[in-house]
Amino acid sequence: MFNKFFKKSLDRFHIKHWHFITFLLIIYDIIAINLAYFLALWFRFDCAISEIDPVFISAFAKFFPIHTLFALGVFFIMRLYNSIWRFASYKELTHVFFASVITSVFHTVFITVLFCRMPISYYVFGAFFQFVLILAVRFSYRLILLLRSIRPADNSAKKANVMIIGAGIAGTMLLRDINTTDKISNDNVVCIIDDNSNKWGRSIDGIPIVGGRDSIFFNVKKYDINKIYISIPSAASEDKRDILNICNETGCEIKSLPGIYQLLNGDVTTSSLKSVTIEDLLGRDPINIQNEKTFSYIKGQKILVTGGGGSIGSELCRQIAAHSPAQLIIFDIYENNAYEIQQELKRSYPELDLVVLIGSVRDSRRLESVFSKYRPNIVYHAAAHKHVPLMEDSPCESIKNNVIGTYKTAYAAVKYGTKRFILISTDKAVNPTNIMGASKRLCEMVVQSFAKLLNDGNEGAIYPLYEHYDANFDQNKVGLKATVKTEFVAVRFGNVLGSNGSVVPHFKKQIEQGGPVTVTHPDIIRYFMTIPEAVSLVLEAGAYAKGGEIFVLDMGDPVKIVDLARNLIKLSGYVPDVDIKIEYSGLRPGEKLYEEKLMKAEGLERTENKLIHICKPLDFDPDDLIRSVSKIMDHCYNEDDNIRDYVMKIVPTYHPANN
Repeated sequence: MFNKFFKKSLDRFHIKHWHFITFLLIIYDIIAINLAYFLALWFRFDCAISEIDPVFISAFAKFFPIHTLFALGVFFIMRLYNSIWRFASYKELTHVFFASVITSVFHTVFITVLFCRMPISYYVFGAFFQFVLILAVRFSYRLILLLRSIRPADNSAKKANVMIIGAGIAGTMLLRDINTTDKISNDNVVCIIDDNSNKWGRSIDGIPIVGGRDSIFFNVKKYDINKIYISIPSAASEDKRDILNICNETGCEIKSLPGIYQLLNGDVTTSSLKSVTIEDLLGRDPINIQNEKTFSYIKGQKILVTGGGGSIGSELCRQIAAHSPAQLIIFDIYENNAYEIQQELKRSYPELDLVVLIGSVRDSRRLESVFSKYRPNIVYHAAAHKHVPLMEDSPCESIKNNVIGTYKTAYAAVKYGTKRFILISTDKAVNPTNIMGASKRLCEMVVQSFAKLLNDGNEGAIYPLYEHYDANFDQNKVGLKATVKTEFVAVRFGNVLGSNGSVVPHFKKQIEQGGPVTVTHPDIIRYFMTIPEAVSLVLEAGAYAKGGEIFVLDMGDPVKIVDLARNLIKLSGYVPDVDIKIEYSGLRPGEKLYEEKLMKAEGLERTENKLIHICKPLDFDPDDLIRSVSKIMDHCYNEDDNIRDYVMKIVPTYHPANN
């Protein structure tokens, strides 16, 4: 009850707990540094105050305030009030020692010069007592916690044997937190692993360092390990991946520190550990390519995100909302997704000018209404059908939504003065074997055509598409009149972990249901990235845009889907093919064994960011493409069964897979 009252009192006056502790330390230090020298004087005269020469008493009393102020100043400079004393170590001991030396020298010199020469034992014992008293209070907390940690074990609760990987600062701090905190009394650290052979055979707080990563398996069995805590926040990505893969084979519960910022903040505790996720096993460093330059073109702009309720679209909205746009307009056909991101952004950014609209990118009139009213400066076009097998069964819908929807949105962007238009594409657009990939390649060709025609000053060749009009191309129609030269770019990336319809959520559901986990083919591979990484690329592309580029992310090495499934089963605490079976279902319609990042005819150019490349555009006639899109619209709205044949004529790299 008192603790709750005390905490509320501190919060009321905006006083943090460590501020209160610092105040108490200052009071203690004032008493300690003067008590130390008084005790020295008292000992000098056989512990009898009546025997002390009044001259010495007078000198001590007069020098008391001078020494106190100087000592406190030195203690502040030496940061004796800033350390987290539960983790006090050699560094803090050094600070206390030097602070004591400085104040003792000051005391010796100035009391002698200003008042009188004191007995030699006064100087020596005064300095010693001051050092002991100042040091004792700061290290007593650690001593108390240590004594509490070695109390008799509670046999009623079964302890979990823990292996810590990493004998550095982070590992040491984690070990001490485990040993001194009651809340995690079920954890019993029994050994430490570190690749530095210099540390082998030695110990930290009595816990042996038993070897490097090669000895993980041996020591898991030797010490009957139940949990592995990975505490190597500054290690290279490849090392982390290798260690995670080894640990993943042990069957132990695995947790790790998310990053080095916990170490820098002194926040290395069991509460800062997180469960290892499938993203940790991607085999490359997480890509975070956002910076102030990237976001400078977002600030103060009106931004429209189509498909803003989807996985990529919603993450785009989150990151855009965090960087002060003038207005954020979310446009989505699915009201539930749109509602969820609307409520989230309202809670997180109450000052944001947020507009959420329901509508389809296939509806020309709706797009006309939205663009004419809000006139966005930047458009992120994330709206698309992307499920390969479903689109194989409904190919005309893929063309309507992806190709015609992109064309109409791009047309509205040019007509109403949008500065930049960023298309979200996919690596399935490269040498596509399915209609979804072919439709996304057509989307890339549409935005490249718009870019070329605008750069050539030939925007009049861009015509509106209305499905209720005669789709035959009419040379007498009036083309587009652009008020602003819109910069068009496309962003191409691979599979996104955790997105709607991606393989990881599908596998997780199958694991929750007890299996089996179905993989289409034992040799199928894919490039993977996380949703934040994908959005980082999209935002960076917007900053680099000059018009007509297709940006490609260096996604590292591809991952075998069956390996992904096995790792996910292990991370869920099961044994593949024992607890959870893996079955092969065969390639789905339109699916290929591997995805490519670019076509052979495309080259790659570097950007300022070495992880982002630009595809050299393939040559095609933009006027012909616009005529072809106008004609193919007619075929898809008439539900033509030969729609794939028409797409093949426009996209020569499209070769439907015969599964």
